[in-house]
Amino acid sequence: MEIKGTTRVLGLIGNPVEHTLSPLIHNTIAEKMGHDVIYVPFLVQEDVPAAVRGAYELNVLGLNATVPHKQAVLPALAEIDPLAEKIGAVNTLVRTEGGYKGYNTDILGLHRALLRQGIDLKEHDTALIGCGGAARAVAFLCGDSGVKTLTILNRTAQKAEDLACELRKFYPGMTVQVKTLQEAGEILEGTDLAIQCTSVGLASAKDPAAETACPVQDEAFYEKIRYAYDLIYRPARTPFLARVEQHGGRGYNGLDMLLYQGICAYELWMNVAVPEHVAEEVYRLMEKAVKA
Repeated sequence: MEIKGTTRVLGLIGNPVEHTLSPLIHNTIAEKMGHDVIYVPFLVQEDVPAAVRGAYELNVLGLNATVPHKQAVLPALAEIDPLAEKIGAVNTLVRTEGGYKGYNTDILGLHRALLRQGIDLKEHDTALIGCGGAARAVAFLCGDSGVKTLTILNRTAQKAEDLACELRKFYPGMTVQVKTLQEAGEILEGTDLAIQCTSVGLASAKDPAAETACPVQDEAFYEKIRYAYDLIYRPARTPFLARVEQHGGRGYNGLDMLLYQGICAYELWMNVAVPEHVAEEVYRLMEKAVKA
């Protein structure tokens, strides 16, 4: 693309940023839609609020925040979206008068990714695997989406119980249960959707055996699950998804969540709707990049 005096800057702050697919997503969308913007990654190691303030002074139109800065950006924001505030993490900063407003488009992206596969959360009792930052965000999405019953599965119960107590306060109409991973087969009958939020099964050059691992071993669990979503997208078919499919369920990886969190951010920055045909083109490029 041609860089001009009118070209606006979008960017990503994180540590590390070398392997991010975000420039591919946003620069492709900008090219397809004819927008005069460019998206670049910025390595930010320590003073995140200073980086955010500097970006605003440099007239940066919008930012993404990735690991480990999704909480560290909060003190630098002028405003925060209510759902992102509940979650306690922001990944998208939108320029407003006087500062940036923070959103969590990870969750907006997951919602759209599930709908793309015909899965409406409010129609499914759901099992949530894990209790870290990603799982916390998904749990609040479940509450906002009208899930009636949520079971949190975690290696240890106490951290999951702390999250469950918080969810019960915000969503008194949602039944929230806690079980250890060893008790996964005891999830309530009718729980047919599982969302896997841990890093178990993630491809790792440092530990090649990691991608053969599976967070849930109990066969009784898989017999109940009809649909499963794994936030991991590398490898495309994790051992968890393979187990779901072996028991007749349908499994989906996290690549389209990554796509749609980016699209949601772009739409907020540019105040546009990204056409689905553009989303499909970007998705095909992402698939190639992940396999490379």
